Amino acid sequence: MEQFVLFGTYCENAIAKRAPFRDQHLDRLSKLKDQGILITLGPTKCTRYVFGIFQAKTLEEVKKLLESDIYWKEGIWTSIDVYPWTQAF
Repeated sequence: MEQFVLFGTYCENAIAKRAPFRDQHLDRLSKLKDQGILITLGPTKCTRYVFGIFQAKTLEEVKKLLESDIYWKEGIWTSIDVYPWTQAF
């Protein structure tokens, strides 16, 4: 398994716009965490950016997971960039 880092952005008024989808989003993230795929994920304090770390076999696997998230489908996340990551410490 390799690690991948996510850098992304949220839409304007993300806090309000995400409300109808938040439970579905968090339930899914909880399952990914239980499976060992999701290490961590969350917004910056200003809620303009999202950051995450994933563990998976391929970059494509992580991209598919993110593109199938309700936040991506509903436009809450407006960009998602994923990169292979080497953890130094």
